[in-house]
Amino acid sequence: MPRAHRPARSIRVLLAEDQRMMRGALAVLLGMEPDMEVVAQIANGDTIVDTALRTRPDVALLDIELPGRSGLDAAADLHRECPDCRVLILTTFGRPGYLRRAMEAGAAGFLVKDGPVEELAEAIRRVLTGERVIDPALAAAALSAGPNPLTARERDVLNAAVDGATVADIAAKLHLSESTVRNYLSAAIGKTGTRNRMEALREARRQGWL
Repeated sequence: MPRAHRPARSIRVLLAEDQRMMRGALAVLLGMEPDMEVVAQIANGDTIVDTALRTRPDVALLDIELPGRSGLDAAADLHRECPDCRVLILTTFGRPGYLRRAMEAGAAGFLVKDGPVEELAEAIRRVLTGERVIDPALAAAALSAGPNPLTARERDVLNAAVDGATVADIAAKLHLSESTVRNYLSAAIGKTGTRNRMEALREARRQGWL
């Protein structure tokens, strides 16, 4: 059987995934596609933009759960700093809130990791033509779930409440008054239908609102 020839200009792919085995497997599988080249592999979200500026990928394939900056935050950074790079979110967690945030960040696609690599390769090709590629089941769930009820500041306060941080800790970190922090926490607890800040944090994460 004749060997497939690479085109003169391969699709340059940046891969951000913190699990080494998954990252390596994806790099090998995508590298076997005749029209693709993995130009960078990253394990930490803080280095995504700098690496993209240096390697100039056509498509950035980002996991959400990364050490440092999340894939969703990095997607927004890439959309601003590298507008020619298309972003595909690839995640284990198919949560409607994540999909909405990815689209707001300028991502061109959102897929879950349990799909075949052929589907992923085709999604990479499709986003380069200007299409948006979204997992159909997740798209339907996002439509039925409605928008994220938390404001940006409520999300900031909940994120700062990790590891048992006190109101004073949160206020100092976000440069807010303690009364303002209490108001935001109260609003977030009410909107998530929970009893306290830690339950609100867990529920917001489960929904993909953070």
